[in-house]
Amino acid sequence: MSLTDFLPKEVSLTIAMAICAIAFVAGTARGFSGFGAALIFMPLASSVAAPRLVAALLLVIDFVAAAPLLPDAWRKADRKATAVIVLGALIGVPIGTYFLSVLDPVTTRWIISGFVAALLALLLSGWRYRGKDHASLSVGIGGLSGFCSGLAQTGGPPIVGYWLGRPIASTVARANIVLFFGASDLFSMISYASTGLITRESLLLSCIVGPAYAIGVAFGASLFGRASETVFRGICYMLIAMAVIFGMPALDGVFR
Repeated sequence: MSLTDFLPKEVSLTIAMAICAIAFVAGTARGFSGFGAALIFMPLASSVAAPRLVAALLLVIDFVAAAPLLPDAWRKADRKATAVIVLGALIGVPIGTYFLSVLDPVTTRWIISGFVAALLALLLSGWRYRGKDHASLSVGIGGLSGFCSGLAQTGGPPIVGYWLGRPIASTVARANIVLFFGASDLFSMISYASTGLITRESLLLSCIVGPAYAIGVAFGASLFGRASETVFRGICYMLIAMAVIFGMPALDGVFR
């Protein structure tokens, strides 16, 4: 069986290699900070392949590659607080998945680009929720993040903005984020499979792209605690901004 046998008909070898490169960069961000992969991956990858395909692809490879991070996150996380937010994701993920399954690709790409740009602005603003904890608020944030994950696997910023504003150690906040997305990915896997978004093509393509993403996740995780978090987050934000620009449908004639 040749390498091309793993590729969907609409994905050439050149496109597959480009997706692998994007996946490595996105995985590095994910491994270091616990989020950011989809904000980099989705705008760029969906500009060269169908959004439904790359969303399912990212979900599969992230679910597998991030699994080794879960045991450590389980030990360090505030599991009770995480469980409350996970309840919201259980509601939000299927709604986001529905919209991904019915919208046409160009419309989905515009939504992804606009939504990622808005989430990046939220991150750059430095906003953090510093109010009191409320179960209803936690469920609402989990629901928003779940919706973003179901639509485009971009559920990180609402969760990050919430937990980084809590008076907890950065190691606990990161563990909460990793644990939340372990559960959210599980919900998404079930939701995507039930709506036919996870296909034979996406699973085969994941065999090619997955190793590049996993290497990126491992590399990023190795940097946590050793590299400057401020500098690295700045680089992540720059990459996200570039992904939004290059991924906009209006610029297809310029960059592709």
